[in-house]
Amino acid sequence: MPQKIQEKKEEKAEKPIVTEQVPQEIKKTSKPLSRQGISSGFSINSFLNKEEKIEAEEENNAVKTEELPKNHFTETDLQSEWNLLLKQLQNKDIFVYNAIKTFKLVKSDENQITVLYPSDSAKVEFDKVSREFFNHFKTKVHNFSIEVEYKRDFENLKIEVVTKKKIFEKFIEKNPLLKDLDDLMKFDLS
Repeated sequence: MPQKIQEKKEEKAEKPIVTEQVPQEIKKTSKPLSRQGISSGFSINSFLNKEEKIEAEEENNAVKTEELPKNHFTETDLQSEWNLLLKQLQNKDIFVYNAIKTFKLVKSDENQITVLYPSDSAKVEFDKVSREFFNHFKTKVHNFSIEVEYKRDFENLKIEVVTKKKIFEKFIEKNPLLKDLDDLMKFDLS
């Protein structure tokens, strides 16, 4: 048996393996594979080129508002859509909801909405949803010439910190006998 195994090994060794060499086509690209001309730092030329591209795109994408409908909408329409957005955000994104729930939207002119916001950080959160909201509102009321104006609402910014002492003083206004009790017991309301 060992001879048969050795003969088979010799037969295999005698047959040379023939491989045909097929010329392979070399594929060439029409564009370079890497991006050239992009630097890791700030480049004035790239900044100016971006501005020119953005201006050109805005001119091309400009929609003629004369052809779009300009239907009348009421303050009630605006408030109902705003409340609907707040309800949706309360379930979907509580962080944005908490940031913008104190905003006030007011119809200031026939085609103008004034947004009163308490702080710049809240306005940043509102910017995340404002485009979607106003596009939806414009479609809902069929008025595509609505302009939005932002104003800082300083009255809304004031949030009173209620301490135990202030709460107790309010109770004293309702029931003056509590003052006598405080004098007697010397409550620590700090």
